[in-house]
Amino acid sequence: MHRFKVRGGLALAADVGGDPAGVPVVLLHGGGQTRHSWQNVFDRLVSSGHHVVALDARGHGDSDWDPEGDYSIDALVSDLRSVLAQTPSLPILVGASMGGMTALAAVGEAPNPIARALVLVDITPMINIEGTEQIAAFMRANGDGFISVEEAADAVAKYLPHRPRPNSTAGLSRNLRKREGRFFWHWDPRLISPHGYDRLAVQSRLEAATRQLRVPTLLIRGEQSNIVGDEQVAHFRALAPSAEYINVTGAGHMVAGDRNDAFNQGILDFIARVERNQTPGHQDPTQYSRK
Repeated sequence: MHRFKVRGGLALAADVGGDPAGVPVVLLHGGGQTRHSWQNVFDRLVSSGHHVVALDARGHGDSDWDPEGDYSIDALVSDLRSVLAQTPSLPILVGASMGGMTALAAVGEAPNPIARALVLVDITPMINIEGTEQIAAFMRANGDGFISVEEAADAVAKYLPHRPRPNSTAGLSRNLRKREGRFFWHWDPRLISPHGYDRLAVQSRLEAATRQLRVPTLLIRGEQSNIVGDEQVAHFRALAPSAEYINVTGAGHMVAGDRNDAFNQGILDFIARVERNQTPGHQDPTQYSRK
């Protein structure tokens, strides 16, 4: 495990692997998840010759919790920029949900290129309000923890009835920590506080960032997503008409976990196209052609 120091003295945990000479790929998870949600994707990218960084966002996993409870998009974008400043070359950013919002704002608002390409996983500037309320309700539930990992698995299975229940709880256990005899999700409960969050202001900010995208961009949506529907996709594609789009059948909001095979192939194919279109000897993403 590597630790990146960011502004304010916080340390962010990350798994780092693969060939340092390969194209860097930075993986940013969704709210309430950890870097371990990318495990299968991480392994596939490493085996394909890429240098991969799977980051725990502040307040998640093994990263520090903010003492002031600041988990705003400003704080997340600042953290990402700090991490990228410590990355040897321009990466491809892959962000799911909260991680995608962070990456989109960071790339679209940067005065100079900070990434060579962007992958948004089931997130667009406009999101389904009912879906976000369902996610928030799940995150607020079980505030007193679980008796066992199996009980936590029951809660996840109820929340994600479309996903086959894993035979092992080993993966889920990495998202839990045991305290005082009970298991709790491995993130700061202050994450779900609505204080200071203005949904319309964030949407407007992300719309502006989308209009400013100058790098190859891919939107991957889960067909059964409760966050990104047809209306949200159309809105995004109107803002970024050159962006590519993949609709993954049989997947919900957590696309990578629901249909890892299709997700991995979509990512690898996109990265291959970005690399083919890269101008030799250049690291200027504005020189890449966009499908």
